[in-house]
Amino acid sequence: MTDNSFAPSPVSSASQAEETDFGFRSVRKEEKKPLVRAVFDSVAGKYDVMNDIMSLGIHRVWKRIFVTELGPQPGLSLLDLAGGTGDITFGWLNGGGGPAIMTDINASMLSVGRDRAVSRGFVSDLSFCVVDAEAIPLKDMSVDRVSIAFGLRNCTDKLAVIREARRVLRPGGRFMCLEFSRVQVAALAPIYDAWSFKVLPAMGNLVAKDRDSYQYLAESIRMFPDQETLADMFREAGLSHVRYHSLSGGIAAIHSGWRL
Repeated sequence: MTDNSFAPSPVSSASQAEETDFGFRSVRKEEKKPLVRAVFDSVAGKYDVMNDIMSLGIHRVWKRIFVTELGPQPGLSLLDLAGGTGDITFGWLNGGGGPAIMTDINASMLSVGRDRAVSRGFVSDLSFCVVDAEAIPLKDMSVDRVSIAFGLRNCTDKLAVIREARRVLRPGGRFMCLEFSRVQVAALAPIYDAWSFKVLPAMGNLVAKDRDSYQYLAESIRMFPDQETLADMFREAGLSHVRYHSLSGGIAAIHSGWRL
């Protein structure tokens, strides 16, 4: 059983329509994007270090599994949402995938990814664009794969993101999401809570001089829908053959759905 002190305070039904979560805080929906942007402006330069700290480096294994399941092929195109510093996009291109569009709502994050792309010699079949995943500036049925890794939980309207992903997919295209999820091993839960809410913010303060951003990131994981709830959201958005599988006892999960 996890420590109830880590549970968020309930939000009254009267305010739920206008409010959303920012970690364990309730904020007005229009306030969340600037708040999230400020977090990632702060951590952009330390983002890869942050992920290593949050997952003890295991995120690199999860991403390799994720890219393999995306199934890179020369004739397929990829739209990578919340692309961060480029790990998924680069994995796609290294795996033999076709043209890729790397996007992020945060220009600071995208700048880091662009610099990394140049340093790795990715100069063709790759474009960059600042994109709000809730309103993708692409035509209907224009890409073969849409990916989002560790970004969906930071979006205000998650269902809108999934619907937009389906909209831009060609028939036969696939949307895949890699995200922190709900721990499914009871013995792991108290250890994971202690790591998330005690060790992680302290490490964030030490490494990046930014305790608050790391506290938010830990809280945002707990507020994210569990595996079954997210799968239902995929179905509600119109995706077919929806499935998921948990990684590392449910610390993370990969969800996927197809546009038929």
